[in-house]
Amino acid sequence: MKLTVNGQSHEVAAGTLAALLVELDFQGGWLATALNGDVVPTQERDSCRLTDGDRIEILSPMKGG
Repeated sequence: MKLTVNGQSHEVAAGTLAALLVELDFQGGWLATALNGDVVPTQERDSCRLTDGDRIEILSPMKGG
């Protein structure tokens, strides 16, 4: 299916947000995720189904100043 992740188009096999994070090699419990503009809490990622055309934002903290 085709998704937009952080503004970039991706063709993926993942059916859930949790599977997408694994497929795109995002790791860590400190990630923040949103699906079509709505925040998805960590505990809901396994049950958060994706559909063709969804927009996903994956945010992680950055070090530096």
